[in-house]
This record gives sequence, C-alpha cells and structure tokens, in this order.
Amino acid sequence: MVHSSPETAPPAPKAWWRLTLTQQILVGLVVGALVGWYMNSHRVDTSKWDEWIKLVREIFLHLIKAMIAPLVFASVVQGIAGTGDMKKVGRIGAKALLYFEIVTTAALAVGLLVVNVVGPGVGVKLTEKASVLGATAQAKPLTLVETILHSFPTSLFDALARNDVLQVVVFSCIFALAVIAAGEAGKPVLQFCDSLTQVMFKFAGLVMLVAPYGVGAAIALTVAAQGASALLVLGKLVLTLYAALVIFVVVVFGVVIWIAKVPLKAFVRAVREPFTIAFATANSEAALPKAFALMERLGVPRGIVGFVLPAGYTFNLDGSTLHLAVASVFVAQAAEATTGIHFGLGQQITMMITLMITSKGVAAVPRASLVVLIAALQSFGLPLEGAAMILGVDALLDMARTSVNVLGNCLASVVVARWEGEFDDAKAEREFGDAAVAKT
Repeated sequence: MVHSSPETAPPAPKAWWRLTLTQQILVGLVVGALVGWYMNSHRVDTSKWDEWIKLVREIFLHLIKAMIAPLVFASVVQGIAGTGDMKKVGRIGAKALLYFEIVTTAALAVGLLVVNVVGPGVGVKLTEKASVLGATAQAKPLTLVETILHSFPTSLFDALARNDVLQVVVFSCIFALAVIAAGEAGKPVLQFCDSLTQVMFKFAGLVMLVAPYGVGAAIALTVAAQGASALLVLGKLVLTLYAALVIFVVVVFGVVIWIAKVPLKAFVRAVREPFTIAFATANSEAALPKAFALMERLGVPRGIVGFVLPAGYTFNLDGSTLHLAVASVFVAQAAEATTGIHFGLGQQITMMITLMITSKGVAAVPRASLVVLIAALQSFGLPLEGAAMILGVDALLDMARTSVNVLGNCLASVVVARWEGEFDDAKAEREFGDAAVAKT
C-alpha cells in the first residue's frame, strides 16, 4: 500500500500590522514629511522641536557611520584574501573602473541633453548673493595627483577615525594581498575578518531597527526648513533634475541590466531599502551597510561587494555627476538671461569634460557636488550667484542624486560579479524571487 506524503501546510498569513523594514521606512518617510509640512506651513516655533528631531536623525547617522570603516575593512580583506588570487584583485579593479567611467559619462550626457531641452534656467534672473556660499566657495576639488596621493593613508587608524572610505579600501586591498602572501600565518587574520564581517552585519541589523525614526526625522527637518516656497521659485530646476535622473535610471541602467542579464525583480527588491534610506537621509553612508548585506544576499560575492561598493563612493557617483551637468548649464542659462552672454553647446561639452575629471577628486571634500560646481563656474567665468540660488533647494536635489548614487553602486557590484562569472542567480532567486517574497 502506497502512502501519500502529507501536504505541507501553507505558511500562516502575516499579521497586517507586522510591516517589513522597507514598509516601516516608507511610513517613517510619510509621517516625517507630514510633520515637516505642518511645522513649516503653520509657522510653528521649531527651536526646541528641531533640537530633538535633529537628535534622532544624528543618533541614527552616528551609529551608521560607526560601523562603516570596520565593515569595509573586514569585508575587503576577507573577500580578497579568501580567494587567494592576487591577479583577481587587479582584474576586478580594472573592470570596476572601466564600468564607472562609462556610466558616469552617460550620466553627464543625459544631464546635458535634458537640461538643454527643458531649459530650467532660461529667463531666470540671478539675484542671490554669492556671499551666502561662505567658505564653500573657497574650497577646491583635489587634482588627479592629489586624489591619487590622498588614496594612500599614512595611518590606518586615522583613516578609520575619519571614515575615509577610499583610504580604508586601498589599505585593505594591500593588507589582503599581504594576508595571501603570508600563507598559513595569515589564516587567523582571515578568520578574524570573516567573524568581524558577520558581527558588523548583525550590528547593522540592530541599527536598522531605528531606521524608520531616523529617516522620518531627516525628512521632517528638510521639509520644515524648505517648505513649498523653495519649490515654487526653483521648481523647474528640481523637476528637471528628477526627470533627468528618472530617464537615466530607466534608459542607461535599463540597458546595463539587459546587457548584464541582471534579474530585475530580485535586484529591485534587494536595492529598495538602501535606496529609500539614501533618499530620506541624503546620505550615502547611511545606506552603505544595508547595501553591503543585501548585495551579498542577492548573489554578489563578498570580495566584489567589499571592493566595488566603497570604490564606487568615490568614482561612480552617477546621480551627483548628472546633477553637476544640470546645475552648471542651469547657471549658464540664467547668466545668459541676466547678462546676455551666450554659453554655447561647444562650451557646455568642454565644461562636461572638466566636470568628468574634477568630480573624481572630491573624496575628502565636504559638500562635494557644490564644491565641484563652484570650481567649474569659476573656471568658465560663470557667476557664483547661480550656485547660491541652487543652494536654496540643494537639500531636495541632494536626496535624489544621493539615492541614484547608491542605486548605481549596487548595480555596479552586480555587473562586475556577472562580468567575473561569479554572480549567483540561484541565490538571487532563493532570497528575492517570487517564492521567497510569498513566504514573507
């Protein structure tokens, strides 16, 4: 007699109030925006409110920043040394840098096209005084030679203390090669880095419990400070950048996803949390730990995640690069409306080439995009009053460009993994496929 195996009972439906982390963050985003709108529209005395809301945001960001350096160090060392292949390190680096350059060039092209078609600066009169830029106008992006020199730390502990991701990555790569060369003597170091990586992922999980509150506080402060008035004055510029970023993501990233055969559904599900965190906080570092964990779960080997993501924070700022193209031409268009001096397409292309070079040298510069923009305006004789005007809505622009930066770096890690023939499609389906989603 043949006995049929009992049917597996379907998983109990999840209670409606048990939201996923992504859903909690979105709720925090909406609630924070409403709180900020109320504070702004009702002219609430925000002196004490700001202090406490800012405290929540800063606690979240401080905890995030505390884990970045040890996570990057441990992940890079464990990932590279774990392969035991020195040649592979150089190969991954070369492929990543080539991909970064192609995609950031595409970002400049899309930004240049959209800003010329829409013309957000046409007819805009420059009235803001450049003096509001303060010390930022005196800052300069690093030259190519200075950027290369800056990449090599004089002290690991100094780089860790300053959260200088580029210096930590460079040291970690060299240290990982030394671990490989040490053979048996290096195995305890490798085991320690593996354990440290796992602990930091758990640390990140604990910090993410407060992410909805940190995100809500960040967006509340932004909306309370900016309000709707800023959008009315420079709304066309804001909409132009958002439209250009959408076109860039759909067209350029879409082509990349198609060529690299990236599993679209799984990738979108994996990247939505770091994307949302980056958008709400306008801080790439806040999304880095979550991006690390999720890209590895998606099927990207730890060694590639550990190298490509941190390196991309310096060399693959797609959203920031596109923003520079839009903002610089916006100022040129406004300058023409104010002074009558025409800034032609040839000059715009020359400026784009300049931006492509100088945008790589902002690893250690605060307010990097604004510094590069000011340097470009000064180089081409365009008025700094345009940068001062943009500064009024920079918080809104920063949210969009930062989230696209994070999205681009996550995609870059998948592309390099696929290029190396190491992307795990089965793991992506297991972790983020339709069947996996149905179980949650």
